[in-house]
Amino acid sequence: MEPLQVDVVHFYPRENAQPHNTVKFEVVNEETPVCTIVRRGQPFNGVVRFNRPYDENDDLVQFVFTLGDKPQLDTQGSIYLKRDAITDKYTWSAKLLSVQEDNTLSFEISTPVTMPVGCWSLRVVTRTKSSQAREVYDFDQDIYFLFNPWNPDDQTFMEDTSLLQEYVLNDVGKVWVGPIKSTRGKPWLYGQFDACVLPACMLMLDRAEVPFQHRGDPVKLTRAISRVVNSNDEGGVLVGRWDGEYGDGTAPADWAGSVDILAQFLDTQEPVQYGQCWVFAGVVTTVCRALGIPSRVVSNLVSAHDANSSLTVDKYYTETMEEMDYDPNNPQGADSIWNYHVWNDVWMARPDLPPGYGGWQAIDATPQETSSGQYQCGPAPLEAIKQGVIGLGYDVEFMLASVNADLMRWRRDPDEETGFSMVDTNNYHIGRMVLTKKPFVFDPLGDADRDDVTALYKHREGTASERLALWNGVRYSERAKRYYAVAASLTNDVTFKLRDIDTVPIGKDFRVTVDIENTSDQGRNIKAALSATSVFYNGVKADLLKKVEGKIFVGPQKKEQISILITAEEYLPKLVEYCNIKISAMAIVDDTKQSWADDDDFQVLKPNIDIKFNEDLILGTPSTVELSFRNPLDRALSGGEFRLSSGGAAPRSVRVPSAPAAAGGLVAATLPVQPTKLGKINFVATFKSNELKDINGAASVEVFEA
Repeated sequence: MEPLQVDVVHFYPRENAQPHNTVKFEVVNEETPVCTIVRRGQPFNGVVRFNRPYDENDDLVQFVFTLGDKPQLDTQGSIYLKRDAITDKYTWSAKLLSVQEDNTLSFEISTPVTMPVGCWSLRVVTRTKSSQAREVYDFDQDIYFLFNPWNPDDQTFMEDTSLLQEYVLNDVGKVWVGPIKSTRGKPWLYGQFDACVLPACMLMLDRAEVPFQHRGDPVKLTRAISRVVNSNDEGGVLVGRWDGEYGDGTAPADWAGSVDILAQFLDTQEPVQYGQCWVFAGVVTTVCRALGIPSRVVSNLVSAHDANSSLTVDKYYTETMEEMDYDPNNPQGADSIWNYHVWNDVWMARPDLPPGYGGWQAIDATPQETSSGQYQCGPAPLEAIKQGVIGLGYDVEFMLASVNADLMRWRRDPDEETGFSMVDTNNYHIGRMVLTKKPFVFDPLGDADRDDVTALYKHREGTASERLALWNGVRYSERAKRYYAVAASLTNDVTFKLRDIDTVPIGKDFRVTVDIENTSDQGRNIKAALSATSVFYNGVKADLLKKVEGKIFVGPQKKEQISILITAEEYLPKLVEYCNIKISAMAIVDDTKQSWADDDDFQVLKPNIDIKFNEDLILGTPSTVELSFRNPLDRALSGGEFRLSSGGAAPRSVRVPSAPAAAGGLVAATLPVQPTKLGKINFVATFKSNELKDINGAASVEVFEA
């Protein structure tokens, strides 16, 4: 008898998607889906139809699943169809369920819970027991196998599976951006179920040259993702840029989600211009959630970049307390403090580490320092960061410094052996707050969805546990020991306090003030300097707005203050993206040589875009949306453009110019939308003009059946 010939293989993409939690993927919801997306370690069903009846005693049907072009033991599943197939969580099996009259067999495939994830191919090989002649059928549709965080045996398993609704299945989120006093949640559309995302993920993993047999290990995979979302090593997704010059690409502030970025990367196969930390982090969460790895975006407010592994952030000043813009002890690069820095937490067990280090792990796709020779960072267990256990993989030391380094200030001093004497040390400045989005809550207009997770990264600042964790890290680092040894012996009898500036609406003046108190019994002569500078969010200075220097005498046991006023006319022309301003104050006491310095960051606040729907949104029915805000400046806006993005409407992203807006006038535009999904959908709007950039807004709205 001739071997069976396959007429058709069908995997019920939509029906299998339900128990596998993949039903949100766009490609399985098409009218006739041609792609199957299932999770590893969980059975799924299919049917095969042959050209003649199946003879259970003589016909052999073999399913050969392969990943990559050179299948090995880990990247191939070769199984014979059997009625009594035994399923095992670590092996492949194909169980015959029923034989139907029209030469059709229904079957169930079981897969190993450790198999590599990705886009697999299927070949069906048929022969008879009595002959070596074979028929081969190559299935022409994609089959994606993903991580399965719902399965207790999967390395990505999350015990509280209800949280997977947020960390795997939620396709919209928030990223907290801005300095500590004016931080706000910026809505971000992850869009991990869009048709372009899984193919873009496959391209990324190929570009990162992740061996196929490693693609089932979330430790290796997330480390590779942190490397390939930036383009510093070959062929990554996004080019990082922080200098405000984005004319040959898209400004980072103009992105409202990941899908446009991944679609462009897939289409051009070239790195996309441009990204900054929260853009990298938004794309990482999209990729991880698409692949089935629980992930969230995390913002660290006042974040240290420790360039020399001292577990300190060091600022240097001249003898007269002028700030130096380089590190005289580290010519490769100076430490820096970012207003905020955004990275990701990913969830997994860590069988490669001692017990107790599973759960959330930090990875960072923003290229700052190399790790093992490439721009990658993590996964670093949050528990190791919190306890200062810097010997564990990967990059715990760098992450510990990011959230818990001490800020140390040094003044050039020829009398000291090192050439510098310590001005002061601040244990509280770095890692003020670590924020992420609260599960199951989305607040497009406010911050009700803000979740403070600082306690997962560090003990409460100033407690014995927090100091011990940092010293635990210092103990393992000879360089850090030298820095911390100097910090023990400082005495001062004049106190200085730089007053906080909380909020400054754009276009309003503000004042920088320092309060001085002389606690000694003698008068003190003090030289002081106050300045305000516009800065990029990563701490790089842009333009000096204003600076004053002077001398002041403070009598014994007396208080004085010094201040400068900075007007809107002085700062508006010099603001850079995100409108961050750094105020700095420095002083030196002539009589005792006591020195002091402090600085603070704040953001000039801008209005939000109001998103308004004039009628109910009906599935498939064209409608309009109105975007508006009031121009806060005393000058007209020119070259304005609104951009509206949504994961549940067509077009996915639309841009429209706005008419010139007078000073104080309304800036508005009407845009077309057509809902493509039922239920709650989210819109994110951005606006830019020649005079005003990075204006944002968001809205959630219900879509009804026709």
